[in-house]
Amino acid sequence: MPTFSASDGTLIAYHLRGEGEPLLVVPGGPMRASAYLGDLGGLAAHRQLVLLDLRGTGDSAAPEDPATYRCDHMVDDVEVLRDHIGLAHMDVLGHSAGGSLAMLYAARYPERVARLALVTATPWALGMPATAEDRLAAAGSREDEAWFAQAYPAFEAWLAGEGDFDPVFAPFFYGRWDDAAKAHDARADDETNDEAAGIYGSDGAYDPPRTRSELARFTAPVLVLAGELDGGPRPELARRTAEIFPNAEYAVQPGAGHYPWLDDADWFVRRVVAFLDGSG
Repeated sequence: MPTFSASDGTLIAYHLRGEGEPLLVVPGGPMRASAYLGDLGGLAAHRQLVLLDLRGTGDSAAPEDPATYRCDHMVDDVEVLRDHIGLAHMDVLGHSAGGSLAMLYAARYPERVARLALVTATPWALGMPATAEDRLAAAGSREDEAWFAQAYPAFEAWLAGEGDFDPVFAPFFYGRWDDAAKAHDARADDETNDEAAGIYGSDGAYDPPRTRSELARFTAPVLVLAGELDGGPRPELARRTAEIFPNAEYAVQPGAGHYPWLDDADWFVRRVVAFLDGSG
């Protein structure tokens, strides 16, 4: 397991999967260990995945200062990793909450990013959160599924701030609630640093006007990929995210939720590879 020292001395781990041109992958959660990404549905057959364990997650050490769990502080970790692996510039993929970290990195170091893929990334860094209405509208499209009647009221209560996160509504985050999805979800608690997750997007983490202005001048190719059934972000929010960038393409994966590589690995890999290779 390779590691590097962050600028504050925190030992950060990353994992390599596959061979070929490197693709730096920033995990979401927020603050979930990169293990949940697996090989991104087989993407490792086309690229060497450089899977970052954010500080305090997975095999990375916890920092002395918990304030450095904040998203904007971890931009520096990404830059130190780039220098550590010896790349002048690199392709970057950010999933979910990791999309905001990837966007902040692209805004601060635009010359270091060759291509940027944002996969089901809620654009908190742009001041464009997924609303409760977005999530409930997406959830309502699942009313014919056997688990819906039990899951929807708990989901609605949680979004209204009247209940805790309940595993009963986990199916809303997956395009198919099958054995693979259940196993993937069952690992979430063990893979997530809850303390760090609460700090990740805390006050001061984002400066949306500045980030939007900086990314409006970011000319590298960008892919914004949404899941058809995902509520955070819904496809419309992903489309508006793509409009921020001068050179972005927008794609919606049919039947996919928040983890599209689990719902249709072939579709996901084909679309992402086409973008990274410049053929899509």
